[in-house]
Amino acid sequence: MARRRASKDEAELFRQVVKDAKPLPQDKRLRLGRLDELPPEPVPAPPEAEGMAPASRKRGRVPKDEPLPQPVAQPVKAPVILPALKHDSAPGLDKRSQMRLKRGQVAIEARIDLHGMTQDAAHVALNGFIARSQARGLRCVLVITGKGTRRDEFGRYEAGVLKREVPRWLNEGGNREKVLAFVHAQPKDGGGGALYVLLRRVREEA
Repeated sequence: MARRRASKDEAELFRQVVKDAKPLPQDKRLRLGRLDELPPEPVPAPPEAEGMAPASRKRGRVPKDEPLPQPVAQPVKAPVILPALKHDSAPGLDKRSQMRLKRGQVAIEARIDLHGMTQDAAHVALNGFIARSQARGLRCVLVITGKGTRRDEFGRYEAGVLKREVPRWLNEGGNREKVLAFVHAQPKDGGGGALYVLLRRVREEA
């Protein structure tokens, strides 16, 4: 089919319409027949389910293919069981120190007199005295129990309650951790009615 030639009026009308038009920059012109140069149309994102936030907004979410971290079990420290102390027997104390303590050659830095107290009162007083003495950094203290020797109903001599109980109290957990040794005192310091008690230094506490 032959094209119709535009009339003079139509040509004049076309010139009036396009006279203010500005040509596009070279990089924005599209060539006819090169549709493959057109940018691809964006693919719409799938609609999100109601009430669910996008995965990118969920903080702290661990991907399914990564295992959750397992807590590390901490080793339990076994309690230290110290051997019982006896008169003239101090495990862990060298012989020279034991002899000096037994002979009364270690300076006495504090003393407590439990003689005349009830058993309960003496127990509490001894515990507090040992704790305070070690906290002050004292090394050797004197504990006076009194001899308390008396005859039983069969006429036999027996030690007083405090003289018998104080060594046991010194071996109790709280005190045993603070005490290195104890021995009977020299006669000038009370003899069999008193004890020299050698304390651990704070850094030596078990």
